Amino acid sequence: MTTGPAATGPAATGPAATGPAATGPAATGPAATSPAATGPAATGPAATGPAATGPAATGPATAGPLAGIRVLEAGHMLAGPYATMMLADLGAEVIKIEPPGGDISRQVSDAYFASLNRGKRSVRLDLTTPSGQERLGELASDAHALLVNLKPSAIHRLGLTYEALKKWNERIVCVALTGYGLDAGDDPAFDYVVQAATGVAALTGDPAGPPTLPGYSSADNSSGLTAALGLLAQIVSGRGGQVEVSLRDVMLSQLNYRASAYLNEGVEPRRLPLGAHSYYVPAQLFPTADGHLALFITHDSFWKSFAGEAGIEGFPAMAERAARREEVLDVVTKALASDTATAWETRLRPLGVPAAAVRTLPQALAATPEAIVTAGDFRLVRGPVRVAGYEPAYGPPPRLGEHGS
Repeated sequence: MTTGPAATGPAATGPAATGPAATGPAATGPAATSPAATGPAATGPAATGPAATGPAATGPATAGPLAGIRVLEAGHMLAGPYATMMLADLGAEVIKIEPPGGDISRQVSDAYFASLNRGKRSVRLDLTTPSGQERLGELASDAHALLVNLKPSAIHRLGLTYEALKKWNERIVCVALTGYGLDAGDDPAFDYVVQAATGVAALTGDPAGPPTLPGYSSADNSSGLTAALGLLAQIVSGRGGQVEVSLRDVMLSQLNYRASAYLNEGVEPRRLPLGAHSYYVPAQLFPTADGHLALFITHDSFWKSFAGEAGIEGFPAMAERAARREEVLDVVTKALASDTATAWETRLRPLGVPAAAVRTLPQALAATPEAIVTAGDFRLVRGPVRVAGYEPAYGPPPRLGEHGS
């Protein structure tokens, strides 16, 4: 553990050594292990530490952009593990710290756990014991970051904050991913609860029906990506410190233009049939002769191309279409009923009109076989970030305590 960034100060050969950060934390922090310094992980923990046998070492010759970055994760279920899996896909070494019983997502199914934990290492620790805390400190001493998603009281009690860990490593970045904030109490904050609390559910569904939740964990996934962004931003700064991301804040932020319209113009958002956009017309789902079509007309040029193919006359300007919404939707619905959703997609795509037939997940996966990768014994969807010259190794999910306990 003495060869990591906290011990050797690798930034002397990296960009930070000659830039503004030369006298700040970055001068001895992890920034020098970036590819621009001396080659991925040449002087960082991955060169001599556990990462030598991790995903970055067993993958293709070209190392990932995060090679040499070591991230600890004390997470469970979805948001935190998803965040660190994205980092692992990009070459970071991720050490998953699990309690004696393991991440509770292991109880859901092996496939569920694999979908959020491929390419990681697992260390089983009882953080409620002195020996567990000692081992946590050792791990933190040569890590670039820790990401944790637990109740705020547990984060404080288990010493998973920057305040608790800076004695081991002043440059460590500690990310707390919670429901409402690290100091906001322990109110339960599962994905669907947060969607209900932030107005997302009220905006979703048919106006004649009840509020609706989407068919996947949008709050957890979005918060995971945001936490990964916050973690990397603080690492790039060259400074250690505490970073907070809450599911509530992420979902409110994603209501950006809806919230702005209400705050600045007094326009209260409302549900529209078939997921219709509040301004663009036509932009929603439409029934066809077989299946539904998503049509999203945001520019008058799109409308011109669509109207020509569909045999519709009039309504050339968006302002007119918005003002005459019901009339436009009636005309478009009648026109689209003449053919199937897949046929309309085939007809409209070459014209540059944004349109797609509504597919099931199995249909979508069948249409994009290149998105499916193998990680150990599991077939999973690949990472969404594609870097030229780099192909992730997609290692298997770890067994509980496979890399230490």
